[in-house]
Amino acid sequence: MAGRIQVLQPFVANQIAAGEVVERPASLVKELVENSLDAGARSVRLETELGGMKRVLVSDDGEGIDAADLPLAVARHATSKISGPDDLVGIGSLGFRGEALASVASVARLTITSATAEAAHGTRLEVDGPGDVHIGPAAHPRGTTVEVRDLFFNTPARRKFLKTERTEQSQVDQVLRRISLCRFDVAFELRHGGTRSVLSLPAGDPELRLARVIGEAFVKRSVALDETRGELRLWGWVGLPTYSRSQADQQYFYVNGRVVRDKLVAHAVRQAYRDVLFGGRQPVFSLYLELPADAVDVNVHPTKHEVRFREARSVHDFIFGTLARALREVRPDAVAAPVAGEAAATGSRGSWTQGRQAGLGLPHAVQDRPFPPAPRSLQEAFAEHGAPITVTESDQPIPPLGYAVAQLHGVYILAQNADGLVVVDVHAAHERVTYEKLKRQMDTEGVPQQRLLVPVPVSVSARDADLLEQFEDVVSATGLSLDRSGTQSLMVRAVPALLAGANAEELVRDVLADLAELGSSEQVRNRQHDLLATMACHGSVRANRELTLAEMNALLREMEVTDNAGQCNHGRPTYMVQSMAELDRLFLRGQ
Repeated sequence: MAGRIQVLQPFVANQIAAGEVVERPASLVKELVENSLDAGARSVRLETELGGMKRVLVSDDGEGIDAADLPLAVARHATSKISGPDDLVGIGSLGFRGEALASVASVARLTITSATAEAAHGTRLEVDGPGDVHIGPAAHPRGTTVEVRDLFFNTPARRKFLKTERTEQSQVDQVLRRISLCRFDVAFELRHGGTRSVLSLPAGDPELRLARVIGEAFVKRSVALDETRGELRLWGWVGLPTYSRSQADQQYFYVNGRVVRDKLVAHAVRQAYRDVLFGGRQPVFSLYLELPADAVDVNVHPTKHEVRFREARSVHDFIFGTLARALREVRPDAVAAPVAGEAAATGSRGSWTQGRQAGLGLPHAVQDRPFPPAPRSLQEAFAEHGAPITVTESDQPIPPLGYAVAQLHGVYILAQNADGLVVVDVHAAHERVTYEKLKRQMDTEGVPQQRLLVPVPVSVSARDADLLEQFEDVVSATGLSLDRSGTQSLMVRAVPALLAGANAEELVRDVLADLAELGSSEQVRNRQHDLLATMACHGSVRANRELTLAEMNALLREMEVTDNAGQCNHGRPTYMVQSMAELDRLFLRGQ
């Protein structure tokens, strides 16, 4: 028989709470630095020893804590951020739960020294275990210094779960870098071992901060965006598809200045990059979403990494649409071109070929299904975008991709532009041009349906069947025709013509899964685009086909007006540029 119900001692309750709030030194650093920002700090200094396991010190120049309030700083659920239940709607501060310092004090030795602008001197509070609290005067400038020593000294079982010093320090570094990207107006400094400065981030220039945190290559190979729709604003920087990584370790997203990790946001970003990223690669970005505080619930989890949007579907569509448009509008003359020899990180040609040959999971019969006529030939394109083969007048502007001078082994176009040498992968470039035309054609003419001779029954849950009725218009727009035939059953009567050979039941289940999570679905459109990508690949200029100069120039002009022209449908770069300065260095000219 279970024991009698009893109220836990405050110290035990704090240790339980610490398990959620203070998982490792990095989570401790996050809580302390966010407290500094809430206090109006303009400079934050972080020092660590043994990866934060032995010592963490965070010092700021914020408002400070009044001496009378200092004992309350380590009391559970004591906070200056909110005062009543109404304040939980529209929280503007980073912290508000009032349990971080109390949790820390229960699993470590804690010292807080603080002074306000009005105080004659500072005050120091020391906590060294339950009931062992000392408070007294201390010299300290305006602001607060929090020192945490011997993390988990009284809970050795928790300490065993910590990793090596290098791993824990890496996590601490990443937390500070992540937070620093949401406050360009605040200076940050990180020191290891109390002396060696590892990271110094002065306040001011956002691009300088981005260069030091993410890398100079990201600043050069990214696109700035700033778009507002109603009460939503999305701004920041998104890396070009040619600047990608194997891991999602450089993806920074902020909601009203708060670092978040959200499945809805992640899905919107994946969809925006879907057409332009090489398989398995991860985009790099630093994005900032602003919306009314009462439109997002940040009181979801003690770590405050998760949020819940009031209008989730609108937020998803806004993020996806903004990013997709920003990437689509990039032209060869809009940003620095990929440079030959750069670590483009798009995989080898062999791995791309294998991925392409693996297919899209669609029957060959579907891939060969007739569709509107293929795009015009290069000769027809040249008739419209005709350009001179050579430049004869000095005042005639040179197009971004220049003019073709030769073809190399039937695979690459060599062109000359104002900067130097442009090398174009003929098949990859023509594949993108063809693919974008097929997509525009499908969007213009709508989604043709294929009625099924024998309707396909699909057994679903009652919840999924209700979803169908709730989002009937959304489903119809995809080209699917579904009826509810029972409490837990649907009947598929028509599918998009392009997907007539696909598994109708699997398609319906994928769409319903998206509707349940996001309130919308791109499954059908994605599969249609996969098929168009295959058609574009098969219908594009193949390697070893000799082109005339007119055809080569026509392709260059088409690329300059095509969306996502920098990458083929599989995410490979379509062109590279070698500047004259780089060519001179290769041949030691001027040295």
